[in-house]
Amino acid sequence: MDANERDGTPVALDALLAEVVRRLWPLHRTVVRAAERVLAGTGVTPGQHAVLDHLHATGPHTVPQVARALGLDRQPVQRLVNDAAALGLVEAVPNPEHRRSHLIRLTARGTAVITGIQRAERRELHRRLSDDVTPAEVATALRVLDRLGEAFHRLGQDTPDQRDQDGAPDGDDGGNDDGDDGGAPERAPRIPPHTGGDPT
Repeated sequence: MDANERDGTPVALDALLAEVVRRLWPLHRTVVRAAERVLAGTGVTPGQHAVLDHLHATGPHTVPQVARALGLDRQPVQRLVNDAAALGLVEAVPNPEHRRSHLIRLTARGTAVITGIQRAERRELHRRLSDDVTPAEVATALRVLDRLGEAFHRLGQDTPDQRDQDGAPDGDDGGNDDGDDGGAPERAPRIPPHTGGDPT
């Protein structure tokens, strides 16, 4: 059966996207649990792993830059960096572009630790998925995840007023003759207050 069909019936794009989003929640928890198993005995937490992995892939960055890349607030990332530094995994070095904001980079020990962890992760994934998933399918999944991430990032930055006003010029409710909403994100319906009576 084609991936765009369910019981032989075509499935709309929005329904497929809803299924993707619905599966991301349990997938995230599963990934964290798997990471904890791989990290057992290394002394590295999943949060520190995320920081080390990012620095290994992209090079030295400031704490705010790492936080933005990981979609986290600066304060918890700063704590993760401090803990990793205490383990000798990262170090702060001068930033030529900003005197007061140091760059965080991996130490030789940090590079060895994250490389070993990544090797174990990839070996496990290859053993479990190599017969079922092709490189082309993984590349497609990455593109879709990137697009979803961009869409949800924009949605998360919008306030309710912005969601109402995006794409709608003054005096226009944002609608048009062909039913297009002009690109404005749709706000979920407001839940009515509970009155205390029994539901009917």
